[in-house]
Amino acid sequence: MSTDYYTRLEQRRGSHPSRQMLTALARALRLTDVERDHLFHLAGQEPPRPGGSLDHIRPGLLLILDRLHDLPAAVLSDWGEVLAQNTMSVALSGDYTGTNVIHRWFTAPDTRSLTPPEDHHAQGSAFVASLRAVTAARPDDPGPAALVAQLRTTSREFEKLWQSHNVVAHRPSPKRILHPVVGALDLDCEGLLSDDHGQRLVVHSARPGTQTYERLELLRVIGLQDLTPSP
Repeated sequence: MSTDYYTRLEQRRGSHPSRQMLTALARALRLTDVERDHLFHLAGQEPPRPGGSLDHIRPGLLLILDRLHDLPAAVLSDWGEVLAQNTMSVALSGDYTGTNVIHRWFTAPDTRSLTPPEDHHAQGSAFVASLRAVTAARPDDPGPAALVAQLRTTSREFEKLWQSHNVVAHRPSPKRILHPVVGALDLDCEGLLSDDHGQRLVVHSARPGTQTYERLELLRVIGLQDLTPSP
C-alpha cells in the first residue's frame, strides 16, 4: 500500500478497499478486534465472522514479536498460516509470511531441505494431526477445511496420514535445522498462545555455550546477506 493510496483512503477519495487491503491495514495499524471490525464497517464490508480463520494478528503478539531482535520468531495461526516473521526468522528459514507451512510441506518438497530426512515423517505426521484437531474444533471454518480438501487430492502422503485419524494439539518441540550458511542448528522452541488459542508466537533459541548458540549469533550478524560465492 502506497502512502498516496492511504492518504486518499483517509480523505475518502480512494476506491473501496478490498477485504485483503483492510486486513493488511488493520495489521499495520495494530488494531484490536473491535477496532478492526469498525474499520471493516466504515468501508462497507462485513468484518471476519467469529469462529472463522484468525488472520488478524493479536496486537499483544505483535508487540512481543517487535521486541525479539536476536531470536527467530514468527506468529502462526493454529492451521499453519504464517502471519508475521521477524528478521531472524526470515534469515533462519526464508520469508514465508502469507503462506501456509502445512501446504508448503506437502506440495513443495524443496522446503524440506532445512529438516533432516530422518525427521520428515514425524514432522509431516505432526502437521496432519494438528490440522485434524483444528478442523474438528471448527468444522464450519472454510480455511482449514479447504486446505484439507486440497491436500487430500494433491498429496498422496497427506492422504495416507489423514486416513490414520491421529489427532494432537500442536505443541512446540525442539527442532533441528540444516541451515545452508551456518550449518546444523539444534534449537529449542517455545510458543505463546493468544487468548483464544487461535494464534501462537513461536520462538526458537539455543542454550548459551553451545555450538548452536554461536551459530545463531553468527546468523544474527549475517542477517539477510547473501553469502553465496560469486561464480
